[in-house]
Amino acid sequence: MTLNTLKVDINQFLILLTIHFSSRALSFCTFSKYIFYKMTRGQKILLYSSAGIIGLYFLFLGLIEAKGLLAPLLTAVVLSLVTLPLSNRLERKMNRSISSLISVFVLFLVSLGFLTLISFQIQNFVDSWPKIEEAMEPKVEQVKAFVLEYTLFSEEDLSTTDEESKKMIEGNVEDAGKQVFTIFTGILFFLGNFLLTIIYTFFLLNYRTHFKKFILKLFSVTKSSEVNKVIHKVGNVAQQYLFGKLILILILAVLYSVGFGISGVDNFILVSMIAALLTLVPILGNAIGVTIAIVFGYLTTGDINVLIGIIITYSAAQFVESYVLEPFIIGDKLDLHPFIIILSIIIGGSVWGITGMILAIPITGILGLIFLQIRILHPLGYLFSKDDDGVD
Repeated sequence: MTLNTLKVDINQFLILLTIHFSSRALSFCTFSKYIFYKMTRGQKILLYSSAGIIGLYFLFLGLIEAKGLLAPLLTAVVLSLVTLPLSNRLERKMNRSISSLISVFVLFLVSLGFLTLISFQIQNFVDSWPKIEEAMEPKVEQVKAFVLEYTLFSEEDLSTTDEESKKMIEGNVEDAGKQVFTIFTGILFFLGNFLLTIIYTFFLLNYRTHFKKFILKLFSVTKSSEVNKVIHKVGNVAQQYLFGKLILILILAVLYSVGFGISGVDNFILVSMIAALLTLVPILGNAIGVTIAIVFGYLTTGDINVLIGIIITYSAAQFVESYVLEPFIIGDKLDLHPFIIILSIIIGGSVWGITGMILAIPITGILGLIFLQIRILHPLGYLFSKDDDGVD
């Protein structure tokens, strides 16, 4: 048998094998289509639901695995929309590359200043912790006495809890070296992601026209005009919404700082920043913010005037936020439904931890705006929106 004859025989065998498997695949597809058409409506709903659940499972699994890639990128998308108004103003006097570079540099300085302020406040809190612990000890004893008197807990239960807490603290002291290494590694990881996010933000600002043209090329020429209008409208509304939320948080932080400072709350700057950020979470965020302020204020001093000052500050800030700031700063761009906000924070936390919780609200807000501008997705936009009449 010659080599050419062997090649011909092999080629014929491969062709016959391909035809065989193609016919089997076609038969399987025909059989599957026949089975699908024979299904009842309930069986089809069950099939679609099962496929959807499996798809969501692998989607979240993929998001968890891709956190290192997607988290800085999505953070950069949000930050680029926040800094876009500044970049647009600067482009009137200079080219886009320089304006984008200046905008990113301003963002870097603001972020660095914010992180420095937070670190100083945390250090101040750590230094004053012995004083806070000493001041709170009588209050803790009062709580224990109340629990023993009015609940089913016994003295042994509370003493067991104290012993477990001491063992946990002793174990943490023994593993101090590992904790220092973990903290150091976490800081390096955070700084790397921070710098990567800044670089992503610059590229998104500088090459935003290029990305926009890429999206337009995904659609036919007949739909390009409509897609361009949707992109333009979503971009404008999204940047106004995110920038408005940022301004709202900054104003609330100032209001809380003034009120808590006058009231005599310890570490009032740190407490004010946390309280302002927590206002993004409806109902639950305000409750947590009030609790933190009471812990740092009333429980550490025992002064009833501090408690009154905290309540007055929160009441006044909430009134200003609801009836003055939100109507004029946010307007009717998009007001996310409280259930959607809480659900998005829970999902974000379960997928990406603290980073996911921080990104959950702005990303959900952007998605809600996109849904409202696309006709086929408008019901989802209505679901995300708090306004029963929809959003124009």
